[in-house]
Amino acid sequence: MTAADAALGAPESKPRSPDPWVTGLGLLLLLGGALALGQGFDGRQPWLYLLGGAFGLVLYHASFGFTGAWRVFIADGRGAGLRAQMVMLALTTAFFLPIIAAGSLFGRPAGGFIAPVGVSVTVGAFLFGLGMQLGGGCASGTLFTVGGGRSRMLVTLVFFCIGSVIGTAHLPWWLQQYNLGGISLSREFGALGAIALQWAVFGAVVLATVVVERRRHGRLEPILRTAKGRSRLLRGPWPLIAGAVLLAGLNLATLAVAGHPWGVSFGFTLWGAKAAVALGVDLGGWTYWSTPGRQHLLEASVFANTTSVMNFGIIVGAFLAAGLAGRFAPERRIPWRSLLAAAVGGLLMGYGARLAFGCNVGAYFSGIASGSLHGWLWFLAALIGSYLGTRLRPAFGLAVERSAPCRH
Repeated sequence: MTAADAALGAPESKPRSPDPWVTGLGLLLLLGGALALGQGFDGRQPWLYLLGGAFGLVLYHASFGFTGAWRVFIADGRGAGLRAQMVMLALTTAFFLPIIAAGSLFGRPAGGFIAPVGVSVTVGAFLFGLGMQLGGGCASGTLFTVGGGRSRMLVTLVFFCIGSVIGTAHLPWWLQQYNLGGISLSREFGALGAIALQWAVFGAVVLATVVVERRRHGRLEPILRTAKGRSRLLRGPWPLIAGAVLLAGLNLATLAVAGHPWGVSFGFTLWGAKAAVALGVDLGGWTYWSTPGRQHLLEASVFANTTSVMNFGIIVGAFLAAGLAGRFAPERRIPWRSLLAAAVGGLLMGYGARLAFGCNVGAYFSGIASGSLHGWLWFLAALIGSYLGTRLRPAFGLAVERSAPCRH
């Protein structure tokens, strides 16, 4: 989400001072958590936790996301957020595809996210796009806004987890529906050919946003400009282009450490499944959870899974960023219609993410960067779902932005 969702308030003429208590606690949780993980888990876990923290800091300070960026383009024709996403994807693709084709990075196995192209992805991505406009954030956006202090997003997160578990119950049926199997553009065209093809599509998307925005507004919203001052490095906000470049670099670092790209939604699935087991639900008989690997995940700590531990890091990193920005201020009163939208949106996102083999991060960002055709199908279907979700927001008392995204 862009700022409009991420938000955390309207822009201010006078920047706030850092909150020493929140900042101190954020540092303690980040560094202390990494040390604790180093004592009890695989040597990668503390580094992945810190990488998650870096993601949370960047997402918060750059107000970089997907929900608000898509909504502002749909409602008002402003395309800066989408252009920044294309820059992020172009950079990541250029690094990912040769590495994935080689199969290793720094002597360690490295693979991408390739998933089947078919009905399941189409339906799941559409539901996800619809849900993220009602829930108020995508998968990564839900995490960094929870860390940043948005109380409403806790509701979205809880129901995202619930929807994900329901999705695992139904996924075997969806997998029986029509699909073409996994299609890797690198296998079809070679790594360089796939990079050239995807860069051409990124350029076409950028051009489309430029044409639409100039027709509606006469000039383009910049992705480079932001308030000046050295203190902005720690306090924010950062320009969108900085967010795009840093997220591309962090995803590359994730590939190097974890052996796979950045993902988010499976962590929610695992959290929801753990909660269901604790409440007495027997998931062992479910097809999705019957494999030895997934049964082990149910028995192991949530900190043992790479995606889960990074998700915790994102929350803590955003919490630290909110402290540095002096903007950690949880809401105390939230309209019931807004809470209802958060619950419905979370359910749709959780269910949709499982059907679509990922969310805006695992399927869209990392899927496209891996050269998987399902990532492009996800983008199109989720954009259509977002269009419907944007139109439904007023029914829940939610605003539809008709201006450039705000910056904290």
